[in-house]
Amino acid sequence: MTNTLNSAQEKRQLEHQAAKLFMRCYERASGLEIRHIQHNQPNKPDVSCSLNGEPLDLEIAHLYGSEQEAMQILDRELSTKTRDALREQEQCSDVNQRLLAALNRILKNKATKSYQSPKVWLIIRNAHPAWHAKDIELLRDHIHVSKPHPFEQIWVVADIDAQSGLVKLFP
Repeated sequence: MTNTLNSAQEKRQLEHQAAKLFMRCYERASGLEIRHIQHNQPNKPDVSCSLNGEPLDLEIAHLYGSEQEAMQILDRELSTKTRDALREQEQCSDVNQRLLAALNRILKNKATKSYQSPKVWLIIRNAHPAWHAKDIELLRDHIHVSKPHPFEQIWVVADIDAQSGLVKLFP
């Protein structure tokens, strides 16, 4: 029970960090005020906030480069499904192909979700130290955003600390 609780707390903490990074970068880039982080229960997007006073929900995902890296960042064991997906991703020796495969996997999985919210943005936080905004931009034409999907916009926080900024994937 303690591991589950720690895992849930850790996930929530990572989501909170990603949301804060995104909100800070988005506000700086757009000049629009984005505020009031509130974590949500399942069947809703992870975080609720307001964009210029209007409700906005954020679904948060993290992009990892390898099983070992994900385990190190999360400081926990991964599910079999996640471990298998990351192993498959590691088979690709070209780092750009690994990035593309990882992004496309997240986008495909998230496209199947549904939310009880009229306005949801997907925020993907990149946790791989070798990938940055320029790498994501170079692959833009090969990134597959499944349709239909529940997201009004899709953004990537291009590195773990958002130093290389944001990349908008959709629309």
